[in-house]
Amino acid sequence: MAGPPKADNAGRGIALIVVATMVFAVQDVLTKYLVQSYPAQQILWVRYLFFATFALALSLRSRPLRDVFVTRRPLFQIARSLVIMVALVCFALAVRVLPLADTHSLVSAAPLFATGLSAVWLGEKVGMRRWLAVCTGFIGVLLILRPGLTVLQPASLFMVGAAFSYALYSVMTRIASRDEDGETQLIYVAATGAVLLTAVGPFFWVAPTGEDFMFMVALAFAGTVGHYLLIKSLEAAPASLTQPFNYLMLVWAMVTGYVVFGDFPDMWTLIGATVIVASGLYVISRERVNRPIQSTGGP
Repeated sequence: MAGPPKADNAGRGIALIVVATMVFAVQDVLTKYLVQSYPAQQILWVRYLFFATFALALSLRSRPLRDVFVTRRPLFQIARSLVIMVALVCFALAVRVLPLADTHSLVSAAPLFATGLSAVWLGEKVGMRRWLAVCTGFIGVLLILRPGLTVLQPASLFMVGAAFSYALYSVMTRIASRDEDGETQLIYVAATGAVLLTAVGPFFWVAPTGEDFMFMVALAFAGTVGHYLLIKSLEAAPASLTQPFNYLMLVWAMVTGYVVFGDFPDMWTLIGATVIVASGLYVISRERVNRPIQSTGGP
């Protein structure tokens, strides 16, 4: 029997999400370094194996093994897990070419995509002000892509695909959260990815050096720790409070991209990122007014 609900701890929730974004920044630096020499399928395979082990251990704390995968919507959970895996693959392929700041500037459009998807799929009422914010955010995306003014890189399109996939995952998680707990959603994401990548990963395996193998382990560890901190932050405080702090990822991406790789976004990317973040924060603020955002329980 579940105990009484815990009181929100805003300070703890915010502190945890800030640390989580820092850990994810380390993960992204390692990803960008490793994809220069190794296939994305190999890197994600190692990452998912660690993540699945963590998710299974977390689930087994509160239920027996036979109940770990019990769900009311197995096919929906698998589809949702595939969507987030597509997002991660797109991110890995894009970050091989693009600076970290550019990738995170584009993926920051995910909440804007989610607003549009929620209106179309869930029938949620989206007011004129939020639609204007969404349209403004997409102008920010165009400022970064600059179609017609520069050669549009396929990697940029991968990043737009990642942002859309993250948004679709968010909406699907919102649906699943109506009758599934966070641990069930987490184990399906981890297990689905681990199974599929175990089936294909060996065919893309490139023997790593000892140092690079340790970096792969560190990447998997960082991803796992980051997800755990994210879960704990959502346990401490509502997502409507902590979600805006996800935009710190863009700050860390600019800092680490410059320090580690010598990349710094150009003026148009900075302007576009500012427009996207401002639009996203406005959409989040309006959602907090109209409807509290539910915890996702996912990565």
